Amino acid sequence: MVGKRHASEEIAAKLAQANDLAARGKTQREISKALGVSIMTYHRWKKMVNSEDFAPVASSADESRVAGGSQSGDAIRRLEFENAQLRRLVTDMLLEKLKLEDALRDGQAKRLRRPDNT
Repeated sequence: MVGKRHASEEIAAKLAQANDLAARGKTQREISKALGVSIMTYHRWKKMVNSEDFAPVASSADESRVAGGSQSGDAIRRLEFENAQLRRLVTDMLLEKLKLEDALRDGQAKRLRRPDNT
């Protein structure tokens, strides 16, 4: 199956939407569903934006921030934000795993019970 290609402007717009959703506390799964892409595509886009290969049209606020020279502080804030997102993702996955294990345990307990012959 051939994947859908997105223009760099479209990626920039979707990442801006993703940042807005992340600021509202949405999980990465919810963000990727809202964008209509997989979680891996979302991560690849974020990684691509952080590299020098991707150069979307920057707003004047972004240009003034880069011109200010506080790139290390921005990098630390960005990493802290990403760390918080990853922690939420892991927590969501662990809760889902526990729920599935409980369901599996309940299903096995029902099969092992013997019917009463009274």
